[in-house]
Amino acid sequence: MTRPLAYFDTSVVVKRYVAERGAARARALLRQHRLLSSAITPVEALSALCRRRAAGDIAARDFADILARVQKDRTSWHLVNVSGAVLEQAEEIVRRTCLRTLDAVQLASVVTVRGLAEARIPFVTADARQREAAGEFALDVIWVE
Repeated sequence: MTRPLAYFDTSVVVKRYVAERGAARARALLRQHRLLSSAITPVEALSALCRRRAAGDIAARDFADILARVQKDRTSWHLVNVSGAVLEQAEEIVRRTCLRTLDAVQLASVVTVRGLAEARIPFVTADARQREAAGEFALDVIWVE
């Protein structure tokens, strides 16, 4: 049986690769669902991992291994293109919620896909601002602390 899709924000995707609060829950959810996310997720994840390496949270010797795992996993990710429709939706989200740009693009991606698929797709996030904004769009939020 095929695992159901869930939309994973970058805040949860990164937890797959680093030991931090919520990592065990994120990994469990990633085993239960197929990963759907925005096309910006790979670069957002790389940015987060680079910042953690620079801060000393990830050892230099582990960083290459983590990047290799991301590349391998990425082949099974379903990524939503940042289309005109997604950007229009992101503008609406910013007007209504004042979310930051990339957070709005993430939220717009799942809202757009939900509309096209006419299906309930859980939105998995560890970002409190996104969780709050998702409520305004009647998304089924799975919160990862």
